[in-house]
Amino acid sequence: MATRGNQSANAFPPPFYRWRPHPWHGLEPGRNPPVDLQAYIEITPFDLVKYEISKTTGYLRVDRPQRSSSQPPALYGFVPRTYCGSRVTSLSPTAKVGDGAPLDICVISERPIYRADLLVHTHVIGGLQCVDGDEADDKIVAVLENDNMYSSVDDISDLPSVLIERLRHYFSTYKMVPGEESEMSVEMTYGIDHAKKVFEASLADYQEAFGQ
Repeated sequence: MATRGNQSANAFPPPFYRWRPHPWHGLEPGRNPPVDLQAYIEITPFDLVKYEISKTTGYLRVDRPQRSSSQPPALYGFVPRTYCGSRVTSLSPTAKVGDGAPLDICVISERPIYRADLLVHTHVIGGLQCVDGDEADDKIVAVLENDNMYSSVDDISDLPSVLIERLRHYFSTYKMVPGEESEMSVEMTYGIDHAKKVFEASLADYQEAFGQ
């Protein structure tokens, strides 16, 4: 068998994963953090069921069917190797603790993307400061890399205002149960500078919780 140096000609090229890496712990957060991030997508704008990654197996599972008719206005998932702990909480004045999950991200795309359980490269433009009960539950907002319509957007303020309204309304209402008051609130919309701080905090929280 022909070889090249010490490597077999049929050897797998680096990087190669012999087993599927866990989307939260086994992938990189992005090419150029904190601006160019990688997102693992759990939900698309066409889903009426809330899918969520299993923190044990790394596979998507059904979290719950949505009770309302509200649909997510963008791709929705999380940034690998991030964690909402004490540092993220410190940036959210009305929260008392982090939600103990990876940092959520919404990805805006001109072209419809119909399937989840995939990775996309994104450019961060801002975020929503959300609080679920007492828990910090920030939603980073990004645009799809090389998107024909949105790739030139550098800050959330450059988005059409109706799109921001849809994001705020969705996250204000998507956990509502008829007859009960929602515990989810959107405290504010923030731009790229604060989004960078939230990401860096989530990266440090992850390293503290799980190590390098």
